[in-house]
Amino acid sequence: MPINILIADDHAIVRIGLRKILEAQQEIIVAGEAADGREAIALSLKCPCDVMIMDIAMPGINGIDATRSICEGRPEIRIIIHSMYDTCEHIYRAFQAGARGYLLKGVAGDEIVPAIRAVMRGELYYGKGVAPPAPSDHSHAKSPIDRLTHREREVLQLVVEGRSSAEIATILSLAEKTPEVYRCRIMKKLGIRNTPALVKFAICHGVTSLE
Repeated sequence: MPINILIADDHAIVRIGLRKILEAQQEIIVAGEAADGREAIALSLKCPCDVMIMDIAMPGINGIDATRSICEGRPEIRIIIHSMYDTCEHIYRAFQAGARGYLLKGVAGDEIVPAIRAVMRGELYYGKGVAPPAPSDHSHAKSPIDRLTHREREVLQLVVEGRSSAEIATILSLAEKTPEVYRCRIMKKLGIRNTPALVKFAICHGVTSLE
């Protein structure tokens, strides 16, 4: 039977490269592409999908939060993270969210197909340079992001991407003043006092990219 694949990455060149590798395999069909996390979630609900290749640093909703949402709504979809982040924190958070595999960008060309086949067999896949955190290391791998609720993480990402409170309210269907309440709550929880520090924090923890 064919394996239906979805690709979620905000860089078109990465999506093109992955599609070229995958479509060279007779049993693999690339059923769709998404350029951000929100689009990836929507795509997972309307397209046939066995495996999704997911970037972490994407606009709107990052790949880890998108993974969590997809795994809650479509638990049969096996998600493989394809990212530049190689820290224990990112790896731990990805698998905690429901990912089944983790590959590093730049070295994943030879691994993407074996990774797909492995997760289709029900296995976890750790690519080259990806070390699964030992159980004793989980407390160190946990992120301060875990202090935030799902909604707070959504607001955080939109804030650091430069969205105004009015825009955030519209995107998330909130009352006009609610995003500012969330912003203050987020900064208090994280011990951060200004927006530049909040942006730096978000980049370091993979909530948003440098772009």
